[in-house]
Amino acid sequence: MKLATLCYVHHQGKTLMLHRVKKQNDVHAGKWNGLGGKVEPGESPEECVIREVKEESGLLLANPRLRGVLTFPEFSQGEDWYVFLFEATEFSGQLITSPEGDLAWIDDDRILELNLWSGDHIFLSAMQTGHCLSGKFVYRDGTLVDYHMNIYPEAQ
Repeated sequence: MKLATLCYVHHQGKTLMLHRVKKQNDVHAGKWNGLGGKVEPGESPEECVIREVKEESGLLLANPRLRGVLTFPEFSQGEDWYVFLFEATEFSGQLITSPEGDLAWIDDDRILELNLWSGDHIFLSAMQTGHCLSGKFVYRDGTLVDYHMNIYPEAQ
């Protein structure tokens, strides 16, 4: 099982997206994604998302907000991926040239027009509710074959 983070950084009506076009043998090749990566031993999800966003973009996050957990059974090389989903609006620093792909600030109303994973359309739309999410997305050979999404209203 792989533990990972995925973060959508928002600023002035735009979201920072990463076009995965640089790494060889990248399971995400050609797709647009938020930023993030694998949790390292001893790291919390928050520590991981801050480190990964810094490594991939040069931006240092402050107060990333956990939005949910996504599961991807047998997503890559037969391994299940559990992904902690974050959003962030507070950061410092300047964008760098990312080793992962090409970074771009995309207008929020155009995100779903990008070449995303099919499941991303589902959970990105659900994120607009502002509630906590839990989702399971089953892919076979890069095609979404099943999913289930729960949206949890925040406790009062």
